[in-house]
Amino acid sequence: MSQKHPVIAVTGSSGAGTSTVKTSFEHIFRREKLTAAVIEGDSFHRYDREAMKQAVAESEKNGNRPISHFGPEANEFEKLEALFKEYGEKGTGQKRLYLHNEEEAAPWNQKPGTFTPWSQIPAGSDLLFYEGLHGGAKSDTADAAKYVDLLVGVVPIVNLEWIQKIYRDTSARGYSAEAVTHTILRRMHDYVHYITPQFSRTHINFQRVPTVDTSNPFIAREIPTLDESMVVIRFRHPETTDFPFLLRMIHDSFMSRPNTIVVPGGKMGMAIELILTPLILDIVAKSRA
Repeated sequence: MSQKHPVIAVTGSSGAGTSTVKTSFEHIFRREKLTAAVIEGDSFHRYDREAMKQAVAESEKNGNRPISHFGPEANEFEKLEALFKEYGEKGTGQKRLYLHNEEEAAPWNQKPGTFTPWSQIPAGSDLLFYEGLHGGAKSDTADAAKYVDLLVGVVPIVNLEWIQKIYRDTSARGYSAEAVTHTILRRMHDYVHYITPQFSRTHINFQRVPTVDTSNPFIAREIPTLDESMVVIRFRHPETTDFPFLLRMIHDSFMSRPNTIVVPGGKMGMAIELILTPLILDIVAKSRA
C-alpha cells in the first residue's frame, strides 16, 4: 500500500455489477476534480479471445480441470501486482485495453477479442482506479491485494450473479443459455479458490440481495431491479464509520450487525457515494501531504 500514489480497486465476479459501482466512482472523481488512471481488469487476461478458446479446449482434454478467466492460468496476476506496486511507488506503470466488440475495436483497426499494445500511464494522475475480476487477487506467485489502498467488493448473492451473467451474455453477447451455463460450471473451481477469497480482503463489500424469488437462476427471464433488492454493506473497520450519519441520510436503512448496514437497493448509488467519498478524499489528501 502507498500513501504517495493511491491505488483503489473494485473487484467482483463476472455479472456482479462492478460496472454500476464504477459509475458511482466516476461521479465522485468528477465532482471532486480527481484525475484517475483507469485500469480495466480484462486487460490483464493472458490470452486473446481465440487463444483462450484453444487454451480451454487443451486444458479440458482427457478430463483435466479446465482453465478459466477466474484463475491464475488465464490471467497475468504477476503483471497486475507489478502495476499496483509501480504505481504506488512512482505514479506510473504499463496498461492496455481488451477490445470486447466491433465498436471498441474499430478505432484501433483490430479485431474484437484482442488487446491493444501496452502503453505508459500518463504522469499526473491523482490515483489509480481498477475495476474487474481480480482487484484483490492472490495466488502462489502474486499478491495484488497488498498494494491496494482501498479495496471494494461487489458481491450479489450467487443466484442473482448468475441471472445477471446469463441475461447479459445471451442478450448482449449472443451466447446461448446452455453455453453460458457451461461457462459457469467450468469456472466453478476457480470461482471458489480465486474469486470469493478476495471478499475477505476487501475494506468494504456491497452485496445486493433480491426480495423476489431467484431460486432457479437458469430459467429467469429478467433481472430483479434495484428497487426489488436490499444492499448489505459490510465494513472491515467499523470503528472508523459514522453509522448514525449514514442512518440519517439513507431513508429506511438499518444496522444488522455492528459492522453492517442494510439499505434499500434503490439507494445503492447514494450509499456508495456517501460512504466512499470521504474515504477517497482522505486517501488523496494524505498522498498530497
